[in-house]
Amino acid sequence: MTEMAFATRSSPGTTLERSKQLVRYPEARVIVLDDDVNTFQHVVECLVKIIPGMKEKRAWEIAHKIDKDGAAEVWCGPLEQAELYHQQLAGEGLTMAPIEKC
Repeated sequence: MTEMAFATRSSPGTTLERSKQLVRYPEARVIVLDDDVNTFQHVVECLVKIIPGMKEKRAWEIAHKIDKDGAAEVWCGPLEQAELYHQQLAGEGLTMAPIEKC
């Protein structure tokens, strides 16, 4: 979480006081959908290449979940990164669900 300070208004001759408020940075989920176009191998290669820390074994598990359930979350975290991974996976031809905020 990010801590932000906000100044409060005061009348002339008085001291300004600051209050601190914790603001949570928006997070989002990246979800890949099942389709009849992409092979398991292609999905696995894309996940390993694009998602940080994704290991091949985990990518295969996700690919099977996508096939079985019709969709699977492949990453969750800060919104800006989610948007980047979503765009990169879509650019590789994967079928993507809209980004979901957490």
